[in-house]
Amino acid sequence: MVRNRWRALALLACTQFMLILDTAIINVAAPSIGDELGISPAGLSWVANAYLITFGGLLLFSGRAADLFGRRRLFVLGLAVLVAASLAGALAGDAGWLIAARAAQGVGAALAAASAFALLLTLFADGPDRHKALGIFAAMAGAGGAAGTVLGGVLTSWLGWRSTFALNVVAGLLLIALAVRMLPEARQEGGQRSFDLAGALTVTAGLGLLAYALVGAGEAGWTAAATLVPAALAAALLVAFVVIESRVAAPLVPLKVFARPTLRLANVLGGLSQMALFPMFFLVSLYMQAVLEFSPVAGGLGLLPLSLVVVVVAGSTDRLIGRFGLRPVMTAGFALVAAGLAWLARLTADGSFTGDVLLPSLVLGVGLPLVAVTTNVAATMDADGHETGLASGLINTSQQFGAVLGLAVLSGVASARTEAVGGPKEAALTAGFQAAFWVAAAVSAAAALLSLALRERTNVNQPQLAAN
Repeated sequence: MVRNRWRALALLACTQFMLILDTAIINVAAPSIGDELGISPAGLSWVANAYLITFGGLLLFSGRAADLFGRRRLFVLGLAVLVAASLAGALAGDAGWLIAARAAQGVGAALAAASAFALLLTLFADGPDRHKALGIFAAMAGAGGAAGTVLGGVLTSWLGWRSTFALNVVAGLLLIALAVRMLPEARQEGGQRSFDLAGALTVTAGLGLLAYALVGAGEAGWTAAATLVPAALAAALLVAFVVIESRVAAPLVPLKVFARPTLRLANVLGGLSQMALFPMFFLVSLYMQAVLEFSPVAGGLGLLPLSLVVVVVAGSTDRLIGRFGLRPVMTAGFALVAAGLAWLARLTADGSFTGDVLLPSLVLGVGLPLVAVTTNVAATMDADGHETGLASGLINTSQQFGAVLGLAVLSGVASARTEAVGGPKEAALTAGFQAAFWVAAAVSAAAALLSLALRERTNVNQPQLAAN
């Protein structure tokens, strides 16, 4: 164990910041990329989607691989892949090259993200210190989302879109140098350490195809062959994965972990939280730019108050859990998120930033970290020492697919409502945003009710539970 685990946490949190920033920054740079490389709007969507597919597909594999082969080793490898892919993206000369680079970025991000979360769990045992560490992690994620929008606009305007990729190269090299010095190596000790190759291949291919089907559904349609065929193949591969895991001696994901009710529920709630919250950033930014006529940079700055509230509240979430308990804080978080999204659903075509965006976003800024920290705590508190990577991979996968599904569904709801309303552009777009936010609010309200079933320990400081 490192002497100063809080410095190590700062390094891991900075990595989380960079990974979230990388997701947001490309959306702002996309128009400039399309203009320079002659990429169609459909092609530009795959510049973003290629990253999401490989990221989502590899998270579960990455988490378990970190347990087996070393968490620091996988973390450094992930950053190295991310640096190389970002350099390739900065030098891209056509759409194919850039999309391949983005897919490779997703590979690196999955390895780094799952390993970073597993290292955090290794450094901090379940209890107040872990809750505080998870709060810092959530704060950096919230800051990264807003910073990506602002920084993407600034860099693209001043230095060109290639600078957004170059930023990853510089930051990634610095993080690698610090990781080698500051992070401990940690892996599963004793027992079976053989690698379940068949399980790894089926789950990675299955999750990758599922992500492909989801991200393409908004453009192709939910009943199109381009959506149904990969979805069916994904389902078949994931069923095969379950069969394999039930028969091999050393499974990639021991199925008995799903017998733990807290872990199951926490992963469901983690997915629902991202299903409601991840599209919110995209839709609010679009509303500010398309309806309120903000510039991309101003639109990013409009989300800055939300991020600042996230940072403040995330830092005190551990104390709230200690005082009121995990379940009440989680339920309150989902209720606040539902209230904030319902408030956003009342925005108008001739509205104002203060009344339609700022005030509801402040409510969301309080609820978001409460939800993020408590779902992560619940998803990992029953993980034994050799399962931290597995727990990390599971909750990261749940959240990632919740985000992908939420963006596909809510974007589809907004588009369908906009087309149905017709008329003036601003009014039609606003009607679409309203419909999407009402659906997101309903998802959050359902999650708040579901969170009441969470079982929590009477003593959060007790030793971690081993697998049954």
